[in-house]
Formats: sequence, structure tokens, C-alpha cells
Amino acid sequence: MSGTGVDVHTHLAPALPRVYTVDGPPGLADPARLKRYLDTAGLAGAIVSVPPPYYRQDLTGDDGVEWSAAVNAGLAARIEGLPRLRGLAYLPLHDPAAALRAYQTVGDGEWVGVVAGAGGRCPSLADPAYEPLWRALDADGRALLLHPAQSPDYRLADFYLHNLLGNPVETAVAAAQLVFGNVLARHPGLKVVLVHGGGAVPALAGRWSRGVETARPGVPEQELGVRDALRRFWVDALTHDATMARVLVDVFGPDKVLLGSDWPFPMGTGDPAAALNACPALEGAGIPTSAGTTNAAAAFGWSGP
Repeated sequence: MSGTGVDVHTHLAPALPRVYTVDGPPGLADPARLKRYLDTAGLAGAIVSVPPPYYRQDLTGDDGVEWSAAVNAGLAARIEGLPRLRGLAYLPLHDPAAALRAYQTVGDGEWVGVVAGAGGRCPSLADPAYEPLWRALDADGRALLLHPAQSPDYRLADFYLHNLLGNPVETAVAAAQLVFGNVLARHPGLKVVLVHGGGAVPALAGRWSRGVETARPGVPEQELGVRDALRRFWVDALTHDATMARVLVDVFGPDKVLLGSDWPFPMGTGDPAAALNACPALEGAGIPTSAGTTNAAAAFGWSGP
């Protein structure tokens, strides 16, 4: 059984030839469970990436490139022969040179995009060292899904704040670097996808615009207005709050909202279209359907088998 639309934010652990154990929820290494979730959710397919524990930001240089190759081979093996599942190749973004080298090994066929850890040990994404990678992604039109890595802020150790607060903030920091660093303006073909409803970005859009309007210290001249820059991002609708659905549409645009569940993690959802369907302001707009089909195809070039 299958439905219509694609969940762009799901995870599977890669099959690795060497011992590397990650504690995770049931199903993290089981594509059959992922397919059963898709049936229950009424979706045709899922875009799959490795979860953050496999980002290994402690590895740089050759070690980072080799780890990326192993992880990607392991994910490819996990979803081989399963047309409802398509993968994102992992890039070690915390090392710009290694990320570029890893990207140069990504073939054209099996991957619908790439995934990388936002924040954690990453330098600023506005750093010139990333320019060769941005140029390559721009030229190829291949989407980069930014998924928050572990927050380095020790204050978030209590109350599960590393996830409840750290993840949304890491996404916002990465997005801000791309906006204020004029990265999106310089690379009009660069496709960037934000997860978890864009993290804290929607709540900060007005404040960021005000910072530009009042020429705050350190804010460079913007080649692309903040509001226009934000509409360059795609974003999944995983906010756990129907009132935020209209905010996502207003900030990012109706053509940039995607379905994402974060399957199989507890902070995810079994119904990624629920918030969109529950928002009265979006009733009749067709956004839940376009999010999983038209928008997914525009971002990743794939809307299901």
C-alpha cells in the first residue's frame, strides 16, 4: 500500500562494516518499519538521512572524508532495492575542505541531495572556505538539508534543552550566517532545506530585518533583503503546533513548505501533515498536498516512486 507525497525528514542508521554503536529508537536500523510508517501516514515515499550521532564532528581531514564515505555506503546498502526510500549523502560540513572532497565523490544517480550538521563544531557558514562547496551545490542544483548537530552550549545540559532549545537555535544560527553573509545572494541556485519548522528562524524574521534596516554594527550591506533571502529556504512543517503552520507559509512561502516527520525519533510525529491540515487559515489552500508533492519535487527533484 502507498499514498501520495514524500516525507523529506526521516532517519535510518547506516549499515557499517565496522563496529560503531548508536543508541536509538526502535526502527532506526529497520527500513521495513519506515515503510510501515509511510503506509500509516498515507505517503508514497521518504527521503532518508543518517541521524546526528553519525555526523562525527570529531573527525576532520582524511578521517572525515573516509567516515563520510563509509556512512554513505552504509545508508545506500540499507535502502538498496527499496524504491520508496531515497537517500541524502552525508557531508562533514564542520570541515569545509573535507566537505567539498566528500561532495565530489557523490554520484549523480542514487542520492536526491546531501545532508550536513548545522552548528556544533562548524565554522560560520559565511566563511570563504565554504565558497567552493556552495559553488558546486549551486551549479548542480542539489539540495542541502541542514540538520542541527549537538549544541556546544554547556548550559543546555539540563532539562533536555540540548534538543528542546539547542536544535532550533543551531538551525537559526546556520540560516543567519547564510543570510547575513550574502551566501544565498551570491549563489542563486543553492537549495537549502531547514528542518524542525526552521527552528527559531520564523520568530526572528522581523528582528533580523530590523537589524538590517537600522544598520546594526557588524551587519554587512545585504545584496538580498532578509525577507527575500528567507524565501530562498525550504522548510519542513515539523512544529508540533498548528498555529505555526500559517507562520511558515507567511515567512517562507507556500511553495517552500515540506512534509517532515523526524521518524523514528520521539520528538517527531506520525502525521507530518497534521499541523498544516489543522490550520484554519490554510483550509482549502491545498498546501498539505503540495508540500509532499510539488514542493518536494522542486526541492529534491523527487516526489515519490
